[in-house]
Amino acid sequence: MQNVVSKRTNPKASGAISLAASKPGSTRKQPASPSGNRVGQAARQRILAAAERVFAEGGYGSASTARIADAAGLPKANLHYYFGTKGALYEAVLSDILETWRSAADTITADADPTEALTAYVDAKIELSRRRPLASKIFANELLHGAKVVRPYLQRELRGWVSDKARIFDRWAAQDRMKKIDAEHLFFGIWAMTQTYADFDVQVRAVLGTRVLKDPDFDAAKRIITAMVLGACGLAPAEGQAAGKKADGKKAKRRKRA
Repeated sequence: MQNVVSKRTNPKASGAISLAASKPGSTRKQPASPSGNRVGQAARQRILAAAERVFAEGGYGSASTARIADAAGLPKANLHYYFGTKGALYEAVLSDILETWRSAADTITADADPTEALTAYVDAKIELSRRRPLASKIFANELLHGAKVVRPYLQRELRGWVSDKARIFDRWAAQDRMKKIDAEHLFFGIWAMTQTYADFDVQVRAVLGTRVLKDPDFDAAKRIITAMVLGACGLAPAEGQAAGKKADGKKAKRRKRA
């Protein structure tokens, strides 16, 4: 499979992201020494983190390599050395986001316990919305603008990935370990429910009446989303999740009395 980072100057031109085994930014030859590799990897991660912030703030069009390099605290030449072009860097950022999201579902395997696997997946997705909200916003913005870069990935790799997970769900259902369910729409629901805490955090904060989403907000989201997902699959929440659900109910009653 081709390298994840291409040398196109404009990712909107033909757009193709492939989650290959190689890491973002690996198009450049790496130093031979271990210390050199560590320094190079650290520089690439700084650039990716800075690019994530800049692309999330104003989108691809308003971002510049100079601004990204400044945000990373590195010379612009370093950015071009490791990533070549703004387009290649944008693809690397998207690829890193997509790979991170896919790895969140590593718990969903044929031999796994369905309740534990789905609970862990929802937990991981909410944690990503908590820790990397800008990543989710970049992806959402890419889709809202026609998914010109990620469309081939969505049509091939993501579709195949969902099909693989669907076969696992079908196997669990055949073994009477869960109810048969439409896997595609289950994933759509999980993605929508978990990523709304990043993509539409302004709405969530406004309704909750808070300036910043706090740990209890994300914990409540985990419990409610997990209960909905497990319920759709004919599964009961784990004991800890059930206890949390009762606590949420008591909090809601206290709010009504207040």
